[in-house]
Amino acid sequence: MRTLLSLLFLMNSFSLMAQKTDTTFLKKLMESKPELFGSVLNHPEQNQIQILYTQITRNAQNKPSFKSYSYHLDPHHYFYPASTVKLAAVIFALEKVNRLRSTGLTTKSTMITDSAYKGQTRVLTDTSAKNGLPSVAHYIKKILLTSDNDAFNRLFEFIGRSEINEKLKKYGFKDSRILNRLAIGDAGETAKHTNPIRFYNDDHLVYDQKAQYDPKEYNLELTNLVMGKGYLDSADKLVNKPFSLANKNAFAINDQHHLMQKLIFPEAFPANERFNLTADDYKLIYTYMSKYPTESDYPKYDAKEFWPTYAKMLYYGREKNVVPDSNIRIFNKYGDSYGYIIDNSYFVDFKNGIEYFLTAVVQSNEDGIFNDNKYEYETVCYPFMKNLGRTIYEFELNRKKRKPDLSKFEMNYR
Repeated sequence: MRTLLSLLFLMNSFSLMAQKTDTTFLKKLMESKPELFGSVLNHPEQNQIQILYTQITRNAQNKPSFKSYSYHLDPHHYFYPASTVKLAAVIFALEKVNRLRSTGLTTKSTMITDSAYKGQTRVLTDTSAKNGLPSVAHYIKKILLTSDNDAFNRLFEFIGRSEINEKLKKYGFKDSRILNRLAIGDAGETAKHTNPIRFYNDDHLVYDQKAQYDPKEYNLELTNLVMGKGYLDSADKLVNKPFSLANKNAFAINDQHHLMQKLIFPEAFPANERFNLTADDYKLIYTYMSKYPTESDYPKYDAKEFWPTYAKMLYYGREKNVVPDSNIRIFNKYGDSYGYIIDNSYFVDFKNGIEYFLTAVVQSNEDGIFNDNKYEYETVCYPFMKNLGRTIYEFELNRKKRKPDLSKFEMNYR
């Protein structure tokens, strides 16, 4: 009897995840608001929009069921994922710590990064941490609060390129790969080498990870890898030929959305498909995904550079003077580069009992030149993200459903 019940649970879980995605709702919703979306809907090739939206409906036991809607979703149409890959690194770094826990390693162990290959750099201290020392937990905070690039690069080196891509495959993120560090020109052979790292509890060495080399290639069937009509090279000289993004990181919208669902609702998935995270791991991620930079003391941020809603594009855009709604928290990871803006989010309104998943990408590069820092973020991308998030929120505000118990996501931000 127990085996039968387990089988039924697994079948229901698989059914939940494999529902057919509606492809017309979002299109009609945006078309109903031409004043907000007309300009981007009229240029689908230019703006390369992809959207996934999932409604969440709870039953009397507060268990969720999902219904998904997509717009121009194409896992093979490449876009540069920028910092959105960092959320996967956060999860996989925590999983590796848990696997090595018998050594004495914890997320708070001091993490000393050395160098062993050309271009690699060392890290001995972190002045933004309360104790002045780097650790996995502190890197995670910096990634989730303000999308710190160096913090991601250090977790990339700790996990290792091979393990990162094995994990992507293991968890079913088959349209994605993570090959490179960010913002340091990491490519080719240098990306295959990762630094030696030592972990200490006080002065006691608990784990010594040697330099690693990953010879593997991670090929995907992708289109749109060559873009535009030109680019600025490393010397800021214009090269009059299309810009290639081959052999770069890839993180498809469907995989990002699926990762967020597994992270937020692990109980909705079979046990063997869940991330190997502890209750404290989930608390760490949930807290710093939804926390505003201005609420953080370690690290401490300048509010002029990192205002409260700095990272909350799907709903707030990039407006600096907006006052956040005290009833709303957005658990998300955004990215921006090469004219692309991407945001992957779980949205919660505690007062009105609203929750949903929303993941989207939009691009604008009207002159067709890459690396020139001339992208229409302010006039096209940020407004689109804000308008999309608010349009979905307004729809959810009027959608009839059972009011959920969202207490799980009420974090302590002190």
